[in-house]
Amino acid sequence: MQESADSRKNTVIPIALEEDSTAVVSLYEAHQKVYPRSVKGFFNYWRWIFVCLTQLIFYGLPWLSWGERQAVLFDLGSRRFYIFNLVLYPQDFIYLTGLLVISALSLFLFTAIAGRLWCGFACPQSVYSKIFMWIEYRIEGDRANRMRLDQGPLNIDKLWRKSTKHGLWIAISLWTGFTFVAYFTPIKTLTAEVLALQLGPWEMFWILFYGFATYGNAGWMREQVCKYMCPYARFQSAMFDRDTLIVSYDPQRGENRGSRSRKLTRPEYLGQGLGDCIDCGLCVQVCPTNIDIRNGLQYECISCGGCIDVCNSIMDKMSYPRGLIRFSTLSDMAQNMPSTTLFKRMLRPRVMLYSAILLSLCLGLLISLSLRTPFKVDVVRDRNSLARIVGPGKIENTYRLQIMNATEHVQHYKIELAAIPELSLDAEYVVEVGPAQSRWIGVRAQLNPDILKSGSHPIDFLITVQGEKAQQIREKSVFLVPR
Repeated sequence: MQESADSRKNTVIPIALEEDSTAVVSLYEAHQKVYPRSVKGFFNYWRWIFVCLTQLIFYGLPWLSWGERQAVLFDLGSRRFYIFNLVLYPQDFIYLTGLLVISALSLFLFTAIAGRLWCGFACPQSVYSKIFMWIEYRIEGDRANRMRLDQGPLNIDKLWRKSTKHGLWIAISLWTGFTFVAYFTPIKTLTAEVLALQLGPWEMFWILFYGFATYGNAGWMREQVCKYMCPYARFQSAMFDRDTLIVSYDPQRGENRGSRSRKLTRPEYLGQGLGDCIDCGLCVQVCPTNIDIRNGLQYECISCGGCIDVCNSIMDKMSYPRGLIRFSTLSDMAQNMPSTTLFKRMLRPRVMLYSAILLSLCLGLLISLSLRTPFKVDVVRDRNSLARIVGPGKIENTYRLQIMNATEHVQHYKIELAAIPELSLDAEYVVEVGPAQSRWIGVRAQLNPDILKSGSHPIDFLITVQGEKAQQIREKSVFLVPR
């Protein structure tokens, strides 16, 4: 394939070979804009379903109420994380760790089975690129019109189309940034601040930053993010095997490529040495990363299925059987296996192992959440007064307890001591803590000095929800007896 010199802008360096000659070495090629062609079909239909579903969840969750608060809110200021009826504290970080591990294993399992379907259908980069390209298509037209518009001179028509497109892109990007911040600042409060032009500095920064990232990635960079920035494209090959579902071109059917008359029957064009591929090039034109799937599996492929839809439409027009490009496996392509055995081969040891580990982790996380005690306690010794003599010859240690209520209603907590029978508190402590609040309280433990030797002795604080004996936490500390 030949390219004109004007279409390639390379950075070059001269290397001296002899006194009278030099060689030119290209370091990189300037980016060539990709103009994806619009396509209709089964996979495009499902891509739009996932676009609507993911955006409904992302944009809708902040507006969902749970009682008197936002259903999903990560309140960093008060260090509370609200997820429907769950109230999590920083001490519950282990659940976030478990969730991240489950997400990673789910990605491994899904990739081993179906390749990069996540990238093509649910990845935020692909979703927002799809939305932005739809806006571009509605305003500037399909592929040929967009190319003609970009190459044409600046005029009124071009100016209003470009400004309208970018105006809508910026509006969606800012709304996306606003929604992102609404997961950390209550959306009603955030809306009031925006309308009153009284946004805080960090809210303003993150709305603009997240909006700028959305605008730049989905509007300008698009396939470059998938090809050069996303690490998933680089390590996906380690999770593929010959039984992984990928977008595949069937060379046994398609080769040799070439144009032909629609009137030719299958035996006639096969007799001329032609395959089913008419070499129309539409599979390349609809590809958002501008690759030719007929060259085999490539890391740039995001498995969006656009090439399958457009190829099937061409096969229908030519009255050829569908499936020249399809979701299949390397084993299917090499051995021409029937599609009925496809799902049986999914149940291979690798997939079964991933599934077993993932199921175990999910069950463990659910059981842990169901058995989780709905309050937290931290015990801190008062370092200003380690031990002192009080009253009629008693030794007293002072402690500070932080009790965190992880429920949505007021709770009363009773504080007791265990481990040393003769050790007692100076009073009966019953603490009231408001819903999703925390409270510090000072307590004093006293002991007759003749009971224990000097030194440090382990003790336990028992904190019980009043009226619910099953909800109890035991926190360890020490009692100091001076010499």
